[in-house]
Amino acid sequence: MTHVIHIGKPSESLRQRLIRTLLYGRNVDRAAKARARVGLAILAFAMVFAVIAARLMMYAIIGDSHGTRRASSQDAIATARPDILDRNGEILATDVKASSLFAEPRKLIDKDEAIELLTGTLPDLDAGEVRDRLSSRKGFVWLKRELTPQQQRDVFKLGLPGVGFLRENKRVYPTGPEVSHLIGLVNIDNQGIAGIEKWLDGNGLADLHRAGFATDRQQEPIQLAVDLRVEHALRDELIKAKDKFHAKAASGLVSNVRTGEIVAMVSLPDFDPNNPKEANDPDRINRLTTGVYEMGSTFKAFTLAMGLDSGKINLNSTVDARGPLQYGKFTIHDDHPLGRFINIKEVFTYSSNVGAARVALQQGVEAHKAFLAKMGQMTRLRTELPESASPLLPRHWSDLNTITIAFGHGMAVAPLQAVMGIDALVNGGYLIPPTFLKRTEAEAMALARKVIKTETSDKMRYLMRLNAEVGTAKKADVKGYYIGGKTGTAEKVINGKYAKKRVLNAFTAILPADNPKYQLLVMLDEPQALPETHGFITSGWNAVPTGGNVIARIAPLLGIAPRFDLPPSDRLILAASKDNR
Repeated sequence: MTHVIHIGKPSESLRQRLIRTLLYGRNVDRAAKARARVGLAILAFAMVFAVIAARLMMYAIIGDSHGTRRASSQDAIATARPDILDRNGEILATDVKASSLFAEPRKLIDKDEAIELLTGTLPDLDAGEVRDRLSSRKGFVWLKRELTPQQQRDVFKLGLPGVGFLRENKRVYPTGPEVSHLIGLVNIDNQGIAGIEKWLDGNGLADLHRAGFATDRQQEPIQLAVDLRVEHALRDELIKAKDKFHAKAASGLVSNVRTGEIVAMVSLPDFDPNNPKEANDPDRINRLTTGVYEMGSTFKAFTLAMGLDSGKINLNSTVDARGPLQYGKFTIHDDHPLGRFINIKEVFTYSSNVGAARVALQQGVEAHKAFLAKMGQMTRLRTELPESASPLLPRHWSDLNTITIAFGHGMAVAPLQAVMGIDALVNGGYLIPPTFLKRTEAEAMALARKVIKTETSDKMRYLMRLNAEVGTAKKADVKGYYIGGKTGTAEKVINGKYAKKRVLNAFTAILPADNPKYQLLVMLDEPQALPETHGFITSGWNAVPTGGNVIARIAPLLGIAPRFDLPPSDRLILAASKDNR
């Protein structure tokens, strides 16, 4: 008997039926479902290809994006920077748009022809460098940054494929060299490399640009403490003094003793940040922050303040100045020996080396070191300016070091560092970190540290005013402004020895002395004797009169009203002190 076997669909398991029901539902046409899914896939692929096609068209029209061009630091696009303003809103640094020439080597048809035409049109291009750049496999290379409009027109007429122009940011400094050491400068990619410009990058601006933010957008302006009017007057007088006394260099600054703000800062020779090559001259350093110098007799202010603050001496205490001070094989002389015992007021006004040395020896080495450290003179001063130097201190500090440092030899500090300390001597005794940014008195006091007694500060203001009345600062006593001051003449070390005819002169002045608001520092490097100085090269004959000329010009700008017929310092300053001994 023949059996017919019927072959049908294999039976589904319960699990398979459940999965099919969950995926397709009941009574669904699976063929229609498949056709719909294929259509959806086709539509998705079409949209992707449309986006790609659109992007290719954009690249063909406008070239590579900024992001691809910033692939290497060598070919970075100059980024935008915030304006820098003085305290009154005057622009010190700003961005403008400039055209730069680039090439896309992969798109060049005839590189030899391009090199010949470009170097013929722009003679300052180096043919070898252009050939190297155009022979690279990069998609983008710079050929020349910051073209003039005429250069751009000339290159455009060449009609070279693969060569184009890009508008980028260029930093300009409307005031030229006026504030060059303060502002600093940028490189060709608009990145800060010195001064406040470098501080800006280190303070977050560079990170913003690396993250792709603020590349083509101006940020909030940065307002500095500097007053461009005061800066101009100070620089003008320093230029005149440098020329008149045939000095190697000149520098100066104006600080607000109550806030620590630097209102003006000049170091000559300076440079024009619009011409960055000038900044590479090693003679154009910022002598006020980068240089360290023995400050001469201006340091006697610290020595006497130390003695007065300790209570071991008072203004009427006397020291033996009958002759030179002998210490081992070394002899300390006074420039103007009095040949008698002198009091502390005379030590200051006659600028006695012997007197200052005896005061320091009385305090002792450790007390001397501790006081100078408290006054911020022993460690590197940090401000917004990246350029700063550490003080040069004795390797082994002995009694002899204390003797010489008492009158400003044997220890070198940045002049701005010394200014910070003297601010504290006259502002009531508060050490305030200097700043190049605007700061209120309240903000300054939040940072301040009390370093000497208020009564000691009163006495130091009295001594500085007395010095302008009867001492070495008389030639700077501009009528009506009641200044106080201290001179300093430091012989320079040449080949390991002090050279008597090569000096660094300093003069620091406070105004007004009865209630100081500002301190002025003037420094002249190797001034020469003139007939009118009677052969002298000390500070009182050059730095002091220069300081007087500066004060006469800047005091009205700083809002200091002249006052005439004021009583002498012992009645106006000393009598008002809590302790007038």
